Amino acid sequence: MRPAEASFSINLCADDFALSPGVSRGILEAIAAGRLSATSVMTTRPAWPEGARALKPFKGEVDIGLHLNLTLGAPLSLMPKFAPSGGLPGIGAVLRGARKSELPEAEIRQEISRQIDAFQEHFGAAPDFVDGHQHVQVLPQIRGWLLDALEEKGHAGKLWLRDSGDDPLSILRRGVELKKALALAWLSKGFAREARARGFSVNSGFSGFSSFDAGRDYAADFVAYLRAPGRRHLIMCHPGYSDEELVRLDPVTVTRERELAFLLSPAFSSLLAARGAKLASFGVIEGNRL
Repeated sequence: MRPAEASFSINLCADDFALSPGVSRGILEAIAAGRLSATSVMTTRPAWPEGARALKPFKGEVDIGLHLNLTLGAPLSLMPKFAPSGGLPGIGAVLRGARKSELPEAEIRQEISRQIDAFQEHFGAAPDFVDGHQHVQVLPQIRGWLLDALEEKGHAGKLWLRDSGDDPLSILRRGVELKKALALAWLSKGFAREARARGFSVNSGFSGFSSFDAGRDYAADFVAYLRAPGRRHLIMCHPGYSDEELVRLDPVTVTRERELAFLLSPAFSSLLAARGAKLASFGVIEGNRL
């Protein structure tokens, strides 16, 4: 008999769609192969309009959401205080501003609204969910402005949000990137409660933290991601093909290709079968678990 935690569904979400054409191509390949149940897209990137057209055939088969981006590349709106050089600040600066409640409210509110609108403009539908690049959606100040924007656009009760935190004991049981996972659990404190109070569903259980070290065994890490699953468990991943645009923008390159190779391999489906895990959309998991 399998252990009690072994028969469960997971929402496996590929982050960073539209970051570059190569990243999008890899994610589309994994979706078509049935190896993902969600992807979140960066509407700030030039690859988004073409990527939206490529994603449309998969609407309803996988969850397709907004990857709120406030830390990479250029914003969609003018942000003279937040991005005076025309480029978004790094996550360190955003964290410091959020902790001190010093982020420029009007600029970030406008940018959040523009990114939501850019999703619907090119995809022709609202996002199924919202998460954030480098987990900005859970940060102080930003979380409230995001919830306001979604409410104002009539999305309350119609989409779900990613809670990047998890129970510390579950994080310790997985044993992967503990410092990062525990830090996000602390930063995310109260996010799920605030989201639910505003009419939004959230995941319960979160894993997938990576060091993005090319020397690590991603398959072994994925085994750990499946430990101690929550009732509505979400695993993030970052598959894709490396290309010139990705190399110019982001240090995470080689590991994306290794993640993709694992997801497309027989070893991945064998692992899920051995653990009694199956991929499912959030709506299916929520309906089965509540």
